[in-house]
Amino acid sequence: MRISARNVLKGTITDVEIGAVSGVVSIKVGETALTSIITMEAIHDLGLKKSMPAYAVIKASHVMFARGDEPLNNLSARNQLVGTVTTVRPGKTDGRVSLTLADGNIITGSVFNDMIGELGLEVGNKAVAIVKSTDLMIGVD
Repeated sequence: MRISARNVLKGTITDVEIGAVSGVVSIKVGETALTSIITMEAIHDLGLKKSMPAYAVIKASHVMFARGDEPLNNLSARNQLVGTVTTVRPGKTDGRVSLTLADGNIITGSVFNDMIGELGLEVGNKAVAIVKSTDLMIGVD
């Protein structure tokens, strides 16, 4: 599978919750449990089932960041990935920041340059990548 999304993380589906219009797909990527809300049509078209291999696909523009070494409390976004900043590439207005997670997976996001500094997103610092369940796509081979 070739795709333009920056983040393609291989994992295993741990649960598929069926709904009337949308369902919730849980996928384990390394040590991280992620959740995606997708349509029932997509669940059926992809043949998603528990224990099957799949990919968590996240566009860099859908990744938010917070400083710190623990998931945030009182936040509605389900997917919070704690890691160490390993790359910071400022651009003209925004930049790319990559975190390496404890299991070795890497997640990259787009961040306005002023926020990179304000959040202390410097190589070696801890941070949390945050992704809403509606922004996490599921892919299969």
